[in-house]
Amino acid sequence: NMQTDNIQTDNIQTNSIQTDRQALQQTLEIMALFLQQSMDSLHLVTDGVSTVTSEEQITVEESVEKIFSACLGRTRLKDTFPLHKARHVNYLRKGLSRLSENFECLDASRPWLCYWIVHSLNLLGDKLTTEHQIRISQFIGSVQAETGGFTGNVGHLPHLATTYAAVSAVASLDHEQCWEVIDCERLKAFISTMHNEDGSFAMHKDGELDVRGAYCAAVVATLCGINTEELFKNTGEWIAKCQTFEGGFGSRPGTEAHGGYTFCSLAALILLNKTHLIDKEQLLHWAVHRQMRFEGGFQGRTNKMVDGCYSFWQGGVFPLLHHIISPGNPDCLNKDGWLFSQVALQDYILFCCQYPSGGLVDKLGNQETTITAATASVVYPLPSIHSMTLS
Repeated sequence: NMQTDNIQTDNIQTNSIQTDRQALQQTLEIMALFLQQSMDSLHLVTDGVSTVTSEEQITVEESVEKIFSACLGRTRLKDTFPLHKARHVNYLRKGLSRLSENFECLDASRPWLCYWIVHSLNLLGDKLTTEHQIRISQFIGSVQAETGGFTGNVGHLPHLATTYAAVSAVASLDHEQCWEVIDCERLKAFISTMHNEDGSFAMHKDGELDVRGAYCAAVVATLCGINTEELFKNTGEWIAKCQTFEGGFGSRPGTEAHGGYTFCSLAALILLNKTHLIDKEQLLHWAVHRQMRFEGGFQGRTNKMVDGCYSFWQGGVFPLLHHIISPGNPDCLNKDGWLFSQVALQDYILFCCQYPSGGLVDKLGNQETTITAATASVVYPLPSIHSMTLS
């Protein structure tokens, strides 16, 4: 009788397991159907008119859909997908001493590599040794030119962009001695020579004028404590002229709105206390429409494809807008998140942008890059993260 009872119990357990598997399979099929219907409703609507851009957008959506569908079982059952922290840290640390030949084109941008790597490691919670930090700062000091600006490599010409990268890299180090490599008086003199009467800044001697110059100068001056009204005379007014009818900002007055220039413009205006000069409502309208409905990532301009680097440039606009809107309108903003779909953006970055061996890609099919900071800074510290774990 005991043997019969055991057999019956085993049969009941087996039937229970089969029932559970059938229920799980049915659940997965229902969820897959729901996801497919949801995805279909988000696809590009062409109204029967095909263009080069629409065909490219359809191709991107098809590639993203394959990845999203493949991740369905893991994410919907566990509601999690990892940011591969250890892989990214290993990739970044290798870049501090040696980079592959793919980065040869960035030989004139070495302060940028220092900044991207150090800032990314900070965001990922990986601390460099004091010796490592001092070595990095010594290299930064070696590229400060006699005129005060920083160059992209030893012997090159000083440039506001590499000056921004150099100072930001030092600011990302937590050893006080590292700041000693910066000659702030010479640096202030360099920034002054880049400033024009209309408020704009040249990127380098006889170089192009655009809002990057104003942003880089404002950040550097603020971090180094050399910001003065005279140094930025008319700059806020000049930046305000770069806002377009769409709401975003172009590189200079009369040009197309662009994600990178929009972030630079808004950030500079905040540092200069000049945000009252712009149309913030129109800016918000433009910014929210740059998040792609299907992919979840951001495009840089109207009618362009999704690009991982705009996770920072476009995504970073929202905390800035929140900062300047919330004081006068405390009840109109969500206190638990920004004014875009954070989960959709995080899913795009985690599913589509992580390179298997570490690092992040800007577009599907591209090689990994060291702009991990640009994307990780949006994935990592946002509030209300519920689709991410660390591994």
